[in-house]
Amino acid sequence: MPAREKPVRQSVTLPARLARRVRSLAKHRRTSASRILADLVEKGLDAGEAEKKRFLDLADRLARSKDPAEQARIKEELARLTFGV
Repeated sequence: MPAREKPVRQSVTLPARLARRVRSLAKHRRTSASRILADLVEKGLDAGEAEKKRFLDLADRLARSKDPAEQARIKEELARLTFGV
């Protein structure tokens, strides 16, 4: 049986509007605001890692591509990921 990770207490300051949304979501899900924040942070970190992997996969495809049309399409996708254009 794997050992449970020891929780670490963190202090986070949120804008009032965001704090209300977190409390509302916690109430709706019948859990604590801390649990909601932990879940949101974890999902955000996972999303960041997935975006990085997608970027690296596209860069690899661009390096291997010989077709100019595909290269242009991949460059556009990379620009959107990088600059949000």
